[in-house]
Formats: sequence, C-alpha cells, structure tokens
Amino acid sequence: MTIRSRIVSLVEAIFKALSDPHRRLLLDALFERDGQTLLELEARLPKMTRFGVMKHLRVLEAAGLVITLRSGREKLHFLNPVPIRLILDRWISKYAQPWVEAMVGLKSDLEETKMSEPRHFYELYIRTTPEKLWQAIISSEFTKRYFNLNVESDWKKGAQYRYTFDDGSVAHFGTILEVNPPRKLVQTFEHNYSEAHGGGPDDRSRVTWEIEPMVGVCKLTLIHDGWKRESQSFKSSSQGWPMILSGLKTLLETGEKLPIEVGVDDVKAAAR
Repeated sequence: MTIRSRIVSLVEAIFKALSDPHRRLLLDALFERDGQTLLELEARLPKMTRFGVMKHLRVLEAAGLVITLRSGREKLHFLNPVPIRLILDRWISKYAQPWVEAMVGLKSDLEETKMSEPRHFYELYIRTTPEKLWQAIISSEFTKRYFNLNVESDWKKGAQYRYTFDDGSVAHFGTILEVNPPRKLVQTFEHNYSEAHGGGPDDRSRVTWEIEPMVGVCKLTLIHDGWKRESQSFKSSSQGWPMILSGLKTLLETGEKLPIEVGVDDVKAAAR
C-alpha cells in the first residue's frame, strides 16, 4: 500500500468515526477529562448497553482517536489528537493557520476538571524503520526540522541531554532514565523556569518514547506524565506535542517539513 493510499484510508476511518453522534459524545468526555474507564464512559450514554459503548470505542480506537492503557485491573481511555492534527495540517492550515493553532489549544483552555495524574498520551503509525525513527528522536539532523531545536546527549542511562536553540540557549533539558535503542527512551523533561510564567518544581515531568515495529510501519507511543499538578508546562505540552509528532511523521514519510512554520519565539514561549 502506498503512502497516499494509507493516508486516504486513515482519513476515511477518522471521518467514519466522527460521523456518529454517540462517538462524538465519547470524545467530548475524554476531551473534558482524559484517562477514563469504560464504566465512567458508559455514564455519558445511559441509554446504551455496555456492549454498544464498547463497540463505539473500538471504532474510535481503530481510527487512532482513542488510545487505551492498562492501570492495574482497569483499562483507561485517552483522547489522541494526532490524527485530527494531521487532517488539519493537510487542509485547513493552508488557509487558516491562526484558527488552527487556537483550536489545538482548546483542550488545555477547557480542562477544568483536575486529573489525579496529569498526563498526555499519543499514538501514531509511521512508515519507517525502528532505526530511522530512533535517529529522528535523538539526532539534531532531524529534531531541527520537526522540533525547531537541536539536541545534545550521549544517550546513556544517567546522562544529561539538552534541547537548544541555534544561539545556544537552552529550551529543555533533563536526565536519561532508561534507554533501549531502538525500542524505548525515558527521560525527565525540565525547563529554565520563569516564575513570572508559572514555572517551578511542579513543571518537572517525564517523557517516554516507545517504538514497536510492525509490517512496513512503526507504532510510536509517547507518554508525557509525572507532573504534580496541571501546570503551565502541562497545558503547553498539549499544544506542542500534536504538532511535533505530526511533523516527525511527515518528515520521515515524505522528507519534507510540515507547511506550518514554528518560529523561535513560539518555541521559547511554549518552553516557559
């Protein structure tokens, strides 16, 4: 299957999933509060059987709009905005980029219900090899093109890493907690804090990259968690990761950057 046919199939699956009002209600529920159990989601559709709710969730999972994660005996459901972001980048961003940026930020602005464990959870499929995807994560040759930042580290457990701008100033930094190339990377995620912008110890967090090879593609799962509260960093990350991961996928599959240009000032603002 060609890249174009894969994209067409993905778009069709997304629109099919969004065409049903019950499935949109389930996405709305996860938009309001991520990480809900099946029992909690059933409450949003009280006239539907558990089997019916499960059936709708399976359609959403097949389209990549919902991701599940085991937590003890429970199965938690998370909203995955990456597929929708890809659709926006393909069409709408050409004509209404400022509106797109505002829409991507809605999730942070509307999250009034506090989660016990603030986290972001993303999953996407990239037509590449695990080795190339790993290099795209740890090499400035790639991060400069989809993250607009350089990265420095020897990528060993316990080592430090830094994401820097071209002028050498630091955007993000941290410690490598676990490294298993080309399958898994776990790192702390920190900033040069500014109290004027809500920074502080609660902004320290953790990023986990997991790469699973499949036939012709790689499944990339990114989990950003470890916050003590819904800090400014937590809110900014919900805007940044969909764009970064979409850019990573586009770069590896086409060799081109996304048409959206993220300026240095924008990246620095998100790092505050």
